[in-house]
Amino acid sequence: MKAIVVTDPAAGTAGMTLTERPGPDTARLAGLDGANYGDVVVEVHASGFTGDELEWPSTWVDRLGRDRTPSIPGHEVAGVVTSLSYGTAGLSIGQRVFGLTDWTRDGTLAEYVVVEARNLAPLPGDIDFTVGASVAMTGLTAWQGLFEHGHLSAGQSVLVHGAAGAVGSMAAQLAREAGAYVIGTGRAAHHQSALDFGAHEFVDLDSDTLEDVGGVDFVFDVFGGDIGARSARLVRGGGTFVTVTGPPEVRPANGLTVDFVVVSDRAQLGEIARRVREGRLRTHIGQVANLDDAVAAFNPARKVGGKTVIRMR
Repeated sequence: MKAIVVTDPAAGTAGMTLTERPGPDTARLAGLDGANYGDVVVEVHASGFTGDELEWPSTWVDRLGRDRTPSIPGHEVAGVVTSLSYGTAGLSIGQRVFGLTDWTRDGTLAEYVVVEARNLAPLPGDIDFTVGASVAMTGLTAWQGLFEHGHLSAGQSVLVHGAAGAVGSMAAQLAREAGAYVIGTGRAAHHQSALDFGAHEFVDLDSDTLEDVGGVDFVFDVFGGDIGARSARLVRGGGTFVTVTGPPEVRPANGLTVDFVVVSDRAQLGEIARRVREGRLRTHIGQVANLDDAVAAFNPARKVGGKTVIRMR
């Protein structure tokens, strides 16, 4: 099968190469040994890629810390199940699915990928594979940050950083639908897009003063650094600061701080798919490329807003 591989942690996207790799061993998957219990093979139709995943240790080592290069990156997938092992209840061969793969396994920038069945959910036939791949990580990150970890409730004020970006746009929409007052941030060029994705008002981080927002009940942070630290100070007593950038240096004085890593969840994926079908949740896709052009698409010089999705077929 064709796949993108990486071998050098220091090379970044410049170290990506399109090559031929062996496809999944379907005989082993069928149960000739127990190593693949609960796995399925997915014929990948679309894959997402997160720009900083080449900095994650899990891209380069397995669960036991052993080197696993050359690695196939990408963890967001939409495709069709082609093989099943034991312990894969709820899925069938030929079924359309989407979800996230395990961080320490080879990923989705390939024509086929082996995925734990529990990490996948059915993808309705009226949702395009490109859309499915684009909402798997972004939708789950927003959902888990707002509801599972942050326990967002109606009437709260929420500061959503990067409200026109791939994750922030999801958080803005979900927070507004939940009855929150959404303050989006970004650069001036993102103003209207952030409003279109659900923000009630917008803060231009280049020209506005973030502190003029005043106190808020909830911060959803995707930037970290100085912006994250300043935002933590805006959280009212009893409020919540949720970040996806790692443990923050500054925490709210009298509030809850959560930093988390997104995980796949079939029920939550189902909720996200339902909202997409009903037109209540829109994904922000910045560019779509095919596998042959994927390496060029990931060049930082071509960076565009929104999610980059690779179509396989």
